[in-house]
Amino acid sequence: MTDGPVLTCDGLLKRYGDRLAVDGVGFTVSEGECYGLLGPNGAGKTTTISMICGLVPCDAGSVWVAGRSINARSVAAKAAIGYVPQEVALYPELSAAENLRFFGRLYGLSGAELARRVGEVLETVGLTDRAGDRIEGYSGGMKRRANIAAGLLNHPRLLVLDEPTVGVDPQSRNSILETVESLRSAGLAVLYTTHYMEEAERLCDRIGIIDGGKLVAEGTRRQLVDLVGGRDRVRVAADGDLAAFAQRCRALPGVESAEDVGDAVELVAADGRRVLRPLIEAADACGVEMWSVEVAEPDLEAVFLSLTGRELRD
Repeated sequence: MTDGPVLTCDGLLKRYGDRLAVDGVGFTVSEGECYGLLGPNGAGKTTTISMICGLVPCDAGSVWVAGRSINARSVAAKAAIGYVPQEVALYPELSAAENLRFFGRLYGLSGAELARRVGEVLETVGLTDRAGDRIEGYSGGMKRRANIAAGLLNHPRLLVLDEPTVGVDPQSRNSILETVESLRSAGLAVLYTTHYMEEAERLCDRIGIIDGGKLVAEGTRRQLVDLVGGRDRVRVAADGDLAAFAQRCRALPGVESAEDVGDAVELVAADGRRVLRPLIEAADACGVEMWSVEVAEPDLEAVFLSLTGRELRD
């Protein structure tokens, strides 16, 4: 165990000819935290994590994982990392269990310890009942889950997942996301790259938005929304004197506007969830009966568009 973040990277820079693929990227990931690198294809996500894992040398910058410096030659230091690449890195003619036993031996596992660990990671990703089946017969989602299992064999302190749900069906995607959530809850530090906004919103405690090789912003979802001045929209369906209700709502702290739209009052607020209790009190004071309340928060797609001037999937 080490004090401080499991991962610290700072000033990462990588150039390919005249193209600056990664330009001064730096962030930290702590135990039990999922940090998301969110950006479109070609933004620099894979190059960044390749430098973090020591697969590609940095032109500048530093990487520390579990208290050890990481570079392209630091074999022992990489033992704290579990890396799951975007492409499935398994032997298709072997079964899942055979693949895992092979990779486990590369990690120095053997005998009962190897058998126990293979069983544990298969259970973690929900493939115990398909352990003896060849990878070539797996669905795309099952291959991705087996890929994750291989990345967990060495009891990593940091799990690095590069776009693990690309090309899989919705059911498999949900299974993968549930696995990541359970690993994070168990205390594992997770670095997760994606261009799917909804995945970042669901999984990540903090998000770094990367575009053109630069980390243009980072923070919690709420911090990123606040950074670009995002506001929540609240719709209160109700019966009664809605004009009086809207007028009272406009006086509430945090409410920027409130309009009677016939069968509801629609509000704009800095934080919609914080005004729910005052809304109920205002409705009671006006004799208004509330039927439903919907809070629509700005999403990361809107944040990305504001920060970069383009759609996340451009």
